[in-house]
Amino acid sequence: MKEKDLGNLRKSYTKNELKAADIANDPMAFFGSWFNEAEHHPEIDEANAMTLATLGLDDYPKARVVLLKAINEKGFVFYTNYQSEKGLSIAHHAKVGLSFFWPALERQVIIKGTAEQLKPEVSNAYFNSRPKGSQLGALVSEQSKVITDRSILEAKLEALENEYQDKSVDRPEHWGGYVVVPKCIEFWQGRPNRLHDRIRCQWQGSFWNIERLAP
Repeated sequence: MKEKDLGNLRKSYTKNELKAADIANDPMAFFGSWFNEAEHHPEIDEANAMTLATLGLDDYPKARVVLLKAINEKGFVFYTNYQSEKGLSIAHHAKVGLSFFWPALERQVIIKGTAEQLKPEVSNAYFNSRPKGSQLGALVSEQSKVITDRSILEAKLEALENEYQDKSVDRPEHWGGYVVVPKCIEFWQGRPNRLHDRIRCQWQGSFWNIERLAP
């Protein structure tokens, strides 16, 4: 691949500022307020798209985009196949990273935490709320496994559509949710001259230690 010079790609960040006092010792509530702004911003299509980084069985980190499906009292919830590459990575090493980037707001949130499987009844409730096509998709795909051709998936889906045409789909045991319990939440707000605002919130067991970081 021919070398491409990207050095002149620059953007000036001028839309907002961030102060430690804004967080008021409750970073989860503050995240909720930022998320609400992102969710209702006309230029942001999927505010709940987040990058999940895990340490693989090969000891290499891997990041991919998944969808945030809930924020509860413990943390950040997403769903996947437990036997997928990410599921096996979490079983091997439960410490993970999450990040959100909302360019239209010039904001980023970076989270470090531990992923825990949700209780089966919680995963059941979410699975039952999904469209039937998505439910069947969870049965069709042995996520992250090598397949020779897409037609294998399409044929399996067609067979399952016929099988479940007049009956409900139960959640497969290999599919369910995780909650990422945060240990550190960093809020980033773009500012002029690359002097961005960075506020790091670290959980100390009974309180959040909130510090400003140099950009």
